[in-house]
Amino acid sequence: MSKIKMIAPSLLSADFGNLQRDIEMLNHSEADWLHVDVMDGRFVPNISFGFPVMKTIKQHSKKFIDVHLMIVEPEKYVEEFIHQGADLVSVHYEACTHLHRTVKQIQDKGAKAGVVLNPSTPVWCLEDIINDVDLVLLMSVNPGFGGQKFIENTYKKVAETKEMILSANATALIQVDGGVNTENAAQLFEAGADVLVAGNAVFASENPQRTIEQMKL
Repeated sequence: MSKIKMIAPSLLSADFGNLQRDIEMLNHSEADWLHVDVMDGRFVPNISFGFPVMKTIKQHSKKFIDVHLMIVEPEKYVEEFIHQGADLVSVHYEACTHLHRTVKQIQDKGAKAGVVLNPSTPVWCLEDIINDVDLVLLMSVNPGFGGQKFIENTYKKVAETKEMILSANATALIQVDGGVNTENAAQLFEAGADVLVAGNAVFASENPQRTIEQMKL
């Protein structure tokens, strides 16, 4: 079981007509990070937002900003996202031809670096990089859209990733993103997750701050 229990609400599910209001609500909540999903319409079949929105998020947020790049050629953009306020930048294993180089590029600019695995990508792919990254993000839905159903095999992948981290004496945190809610949060933490990304579960809740608290119990 993970001793760390962090919640990172995904702003993809926020009300973009009231983005400042939603960010300030999270500032006063027990949320630990803000999760920012960046999509390019190429790596995933959806487009979200870029640097202007990122600038607004940084302007209002008092939380650690966690940026998830669902884009091709992320190495072209990581430095600008860090410049715009990203504290952590995660890139997809499937999108990086030279993963070590991109991870080093992120860290050299002063941010934490994460690597992301799609649901069909096996955990063993991380063996050669697990000691170099600060975070492993396991997708528990196929990336591109919010509100999808959680893939049950994720529990097994979390446990496998935790075992790999411990065996390698690595320090990477494990993050899970997709279909996370109050019903599966405890089991994910029990399996070894450290950070849970929650979008619809938080922002569609009648009491988002209470929902965040419940996930951390």
